[in-house]
Amino acid sequence: MLSRIYSAGVLGIEGFEVTVECSAWDRLPKFDLVGLPDTAVKEAKGRVRSACENSGFLFPSLEIMINLAPANIKKEGSAFDLAIIVAMLQCDGTIPRSIDLSDKCFIGELSLSGEVRPVGGILPMTVSARDSGRREIYVPEENAGEAAVVDGIAVFPVKSLRQLVNHIKGVEPILPIRFDESKFDLTSHTGGVDFADVRGQLKAKRALEIAAAGGHNLLMIGPPGAGKSMLAKRLATILPDMTFDEAVETTKIHSVTGLLRTNLVTERPFRSPHHTVSPVGMIGGGANPRPGEISLANNGVLFLDELPEFSKVVTEALRQPLEDGVVTVTRAAAKVTYPASFMLVCAMNPCKCGYFGDPTHKCRCAPGAISKYLERVSGPLLDRIDIEIELPAVTYNEISGRTAPGEPSAVIRERVNNARRFTDDRLRRGGDKPGVLNARMSTDLLRKYCTPTEEGSNLMREAFESLGLSARGHDRVLRVARTIADLDGMEQINEDHIAEAIMYRSLDRKYWKK
Repeated sequence: MLSRIYSAGVLGIEGFEVTVECSAWDRLPKFDLVGLPDTAVKEAKGRVRSACENSGFLFPSLEIMINLAPANIKKEGSAFDLAIIVAMLQCDGTIPRSIDLSDKCFIGELSLSGEVRPVGGILPMTVSARDSGRREIYVPEENAGEAAVVDGIAVFPVKSLRQLVNHIKGVEPILPIRFDESKFDLTSHTGGVDFADVRGQLKAKRALEIAAAGGHNLLMIGPPGAGKSMLAKRLATILPDMTFDEAVETTKIHSVTGLLRTNLVTERPFRSPHHTVSPVGMIGGGANPRPGEISLANNGVLFLDELPEFSKVVTEALRQPLEDGVVTVTRAAAKVTYPASFMLVCAMNPCKCGYFGDPTHKCRCAPGAISKYLERVSGPLLDRIDIEIELPAVTYNEISGRTAPGEPSAVIRERVNNARRFTDDRLRRGGDKPGVLNARMSTDLLRKYCTPTEEGSNLMREAFESLGLSARGHDRVLRVARTIADLDGMEQINEDHIAEAIMYRSLDRKYWKK
């Protein structure tokens, strides 16, 4: 007797189809499970036996062999339980073998009582099932809303094994659910924080607006209490609205890590890991590779507060993902690639005590200690940061509320959205694909769209020589100038745009003596 049922697994953040084959013989009872299973998959033998008997079915008194194909890919987790038990029940005739299940996919963990429990990674597994030609997918009820995001496949929410068997037999049909787009607003921005809360720091607010419009990396330097963390936390409220494709990609990552709290992630992520984070925690990896903080921040912001306190191994590992927008993790078990297209926002004090250069507080650090502290931030990492901004200490009038309140986030975000639309329209008019951030323009696009006026070009030449810019630094100044021009709705970069962009590279000379 032989039956074949389809399920799915996850490798990285992509799903892959798994064929669950069950063969049974009328011999002494035995239960073997092969196909490169991990410990959680092997333990399915106990779960499916108990779930079967507690659901009112006789566990097959046969010699049973379960194979999870392809056998060369390691299977992880408990998501194969449901497919395993369905294959067994069809093999022994409890589910009639005349019923065709070849267009169906089964995913879910079984409890000992026969209830179907939720699992991680449902979204990429559903995409894999659809792309493999399955027309129906049966998932835990708690995961059904997430699976329904995928078009082209019917999603059936399953509460228990008995309910599923009755549905397959036609006794108790389960109604499929559909994705309700009206419940997901990709323009919503919540969290209870707003740029209007920040008094003063107009220069820093302008820098964050430019960073949001072009996707630029940003560094803030200032004394304790200047508002660096406060501004960074409010950056998420002015980021442009997510597209549906970005929302699905972000949801995939959060789904496989078990962090998904809603069916679809509709707001750009803001990740702020502690400075004690390990390289694996930041980049991703482990014995069974999992996404790290840079992938969880994909399509959003990675905020590193107190940048020099982070391990140099961690900060240097950011260099390649910042350039490529992806990170590849190679381990003995697998080689996986995760998306890592994020805005890097850093904050730091100018010295260990925090008051180097502050006119109102005396710095207590020795000159050598200041240099040693700043040297924790390497030149190659600084070269990948487009905007550097210095925040002065707040004044009494600002902190006491005697100054006018700042612009609300909604007003700034509208300007950011307009700038992104202007960028996309410019790319379309030039015959290029829209959606490319100014911060990530290729060399060809840079030469095509970032040619300044003659006055701007002369100023750029002077800055290149006087600031000692590298080739990468030169291109980053042009990219920032392009974003400033987009915010102004101007096709060509002029002298004013270049001057403002250069201003955001001046801290290299002040603090790192370049």
